[in-house]
Amino acid sequence: MPGYERENIARMSGYTWGEQPRDGETLKLNTNENPYPASPEVQAALASFSVAELRRYPDPLANNLRDLLARKHGLTRDSFVVTNGGDEALRLALTTFVDPGDAFGMAEPSYSLYPVLAAVQDARVIKIPLRDDWSLPRDFAAQLNASDVRLACLVNPHAPSGILLAEDQIAELVSEFKGVLLLDEAYADFIDPSFRYDAHRLVRAFDNLLILRTFSKGYSLAGLRLGYLAGQESVIDPIVSKTRDSYNIDGISQALGAAAIEDVSYAEDTWSAVRNDRRMVRDELTDLGFDVPSSQANFLLASVPMDCRHSAASIYEELKRQGILVRYFAQDRLDDKLRITIGTPEENRDLVDALSVLVR
Repeated sequence: MPGYERENIARMSGYTWGEQPRDGETLKLNTNENPYPASPEVQAALASFSVAELRRYPDPLANNLRDLLARKHGLTRDSFVVTNGGDEALRLALTTFVDPGDAFGMAEPSYSLYPVLAAVQDARVIKIPLRDDWSLPRDFAAQLNASDVRLACLVNPHAPSGILLAEDQIAELVSEFKGVLLLDEAYADFIDPSFRYDAHRLVRAFDNLLILRTFSKGYSLAGLRLGYLAGQESVIDPIVSKTRDSYNIDGISQALGAAAIEDVSYAEDTWSAVRNDRRMVRDELTDLGFDVPSSQANFLLASVPMDCRHSAASIYEELKRQGILVRYFAQDRLDDKLRITIGTPEENRDLVDALSVLVR
């Protein structure tokens, strides 16, 4: 029977999300969640939220949260739009800046939701392969411009490798690119502070830069769905005033997001713990023969040793049978690798112990 959906929707494939078991026993290292709970201040804010407040619509602009974000990043309220998770931010950028039939650009491999959202918008997807070390090709911006790309998304630190693109490289890319660059910083909270990385400083200099952040990873609020975009008012205002859904952020999310930011020192402690464990897990995986690039995210991309009797796919399946979930991608350049979320020290120990049996 013919369907009612648009032709491009009928042609496309949807997003495949990571497994989300609810048994309470599975060791879950597959979807890059923070292994530690959110701040006690978030718990207190939730406990004190009155159900009576739910009969009223929330602040349509989430201005209290925008003010807190402005203070955090040294910008103004009008530089921010708060979104229903980072994924809504991506969808809004595509809706606002890309006409059906226009070109959308991305590095390859990258976040697999990008081409799905582009297909929903009926945009042409321009995928530019990364180099062998997961760095951008030197002519990345030139390739985007040659294809008349209107919007490009670049995740930094890169997913799934965790490689960090330096601020000066971002500035060079944005200055050369003729479209809007959305810098997806979903994992930026886990960057080593010694890098002194802060791409928000570039917002004042470039009117074609959007920076995406999420509360899902760094603030342990993946179950809440809260994110934001930062940019100059010329790129933020069309989203705030035209393409964004009305009342897109509920009152509970606004209250809990504010509590998380106001207790950022608690979150910073979890980031530090993840960084320390990331270093130790990488060292142990390297000792087992895995090739693991240095990551600035809360995960590692581990290539299975060439002399291993098991493939990456079979290791993934065996770990799953043992109640340990990691992420396997059956696609070119990734099908010999596992992406491993950094967990608690105990979870990391269980994973490494299981892998040591499988690869030796």
